[in-house]
Amino acid sequence: QVQLVESGGGLVQAGGSLRLSCVASGRGFSSYAVGWFRQAPGKEREFVAAISWSGNNFDYTDSVKGRFTISRDLAKNTVYLQMNSLKPEDTAVYYCAGDRTGWPLSTFSIEYDVWGQGTQVTVSS
Repeated sequence: QVQLVESGGGLVQAGGSLRLSCVASGRGFSSYAVGWFRQAPGKEREFVAAISWSGNNFDYTDSVKGRFTISRDLAKNTVYLQMNSLKPEDTAVYYCAGDRTGWPLSTFSIEYDVWGQGTQVTVSS
């Protein structure tokens, strides 16, 4: 069974950058699509970005396009979320999630089968 662990969150000033990592253990991860979601206090969990099992296809929510980049290193069983030009409204707990079907990419959390524990990102103004 695949398990996911996120890291890389922290406190950063507006305009700064962070890189989140999602490391997978267990068999089969290379065939999973992976998504990043976030949840701010008092709000529902929302889709941020997703990457296909091959790493060749991507999807982003509009609010992060041009600022965030999702990538994966199959050899390291790791998916990254590079976050630049951070804004206070990016503050949330960020979760990575795996979709064993691999394709098509989904923006709906219900489509994802396995989740990490989350990492806090706080952007100060």
